[in-house]
Amino acid sequence: MRRATLSLILVLLAWPAFAGEISFLGGNGWTNNPVEKTFAWQVQYMEGLGEHFAYSLSYVNQGHFISHHRDANAANLWVRTNLFDRQLSLGAGFGGLFYYDTIHPANGGAAQDFHGWGTMVNVAATWYTESRLFYQLQGYWVRGGQSFNTLSALAGIGYQLDAPPSPGPDVKGTRLTKTTTDNELTVLGGETVVNIPGQGRSRAIALEYRRGLWRFLELTAGARYEGRNDLIDRYGLTTQLWLAKPFLDDRIALSAGFGGYYAVDQRRGGHEEGRNSNAFVAEIASMSGSFRLSEHWHIRATWDRIITSYNRDSDVFLGGIGYRF
Repeated sequence: MRRATLSLILVLLAWPAFAGEISFLGGNGWTNNPVEKTFAWQVQYMEGLGEHFAYSLSYVNQGHFISHHRDANAANLWVRTNLFDRQLSLGAGFGGLFYYDTIHPANGGAAQDFHGWGTMVNVAATWYTESRLFYQLQGYWVRGGQSFNTLSALAGIGYQLDAPPSPGPDVKGTRLTKTTTDNELTVLGGETVVNIPGQGRSRAIALEYRRGLWRFLELTAGARYEGRNDLIDRYGLTTQLWLAKPFLDDRIALSAGFGGYYAVDQRRGGHEEGRNSNAFVAEIASMSGSFRLSEHWHIRATWDRIITSYNRDSDVFLGGIGYRF
């Protein structure tokens, strides 16, 4: 599953890009082992690959079941047909996801962070208006691999980030710069939230350098301090590769990244082969957006998911100002 998902992302990188749309959906999710119902929500970016094909990158939050709090990052390929003068679009999608499941044992034991790969099947109906707004109904089934399976039904609203030349989903190419970013240095601050129960909130700060490598590919290197709370006292260095694209005459840029986090956690403790094991390597998955204020200055907001092997996954919410050169 990991190889299939990475191959999908590489194919999308090489494919000609078209205008994109972003949607926000909410609803309910169910699982049958045991039978449970909870809320579910999703943020999805979709981009056309011609009249009848598209791909999407999503953040999926499957809510809080009794013993599981699960969310995921997903990538899907879609087949769709457009009806009623392209005002109604019907689609079916299939892809993979990487999930983060915080498990709360029924016997009251310590909470655990469990990660894994799963598959996802989607169906969607989208109604496009005369403006860039659209309305969407979407259902999806997730097979959770070593985790559990879920069925979700969502409804929401979306926006076409570039004006289409005709009503309905846009399949025309848009003007693109050679790279989304040349050089960028950003200072950020915000909050860390550790994903297991406890006093796990603290202030966070970060410094990031970003460089465009190709039209849709960027590299970042940074340093961060996640703060000190009852669960972590963590800091370190990060490096990530990003898929990125500009919109609205390059005023806005959206990106999704993945990479490594070379960290030290003073609350981790323990020893491995006689060495202090406070230092370790984790994975980091991120979503980010920037807004250009002028030729050189911009503001940026980023959400990071720190993926650990010792039950200290965290969400880091950052915002800041930067300089492009």
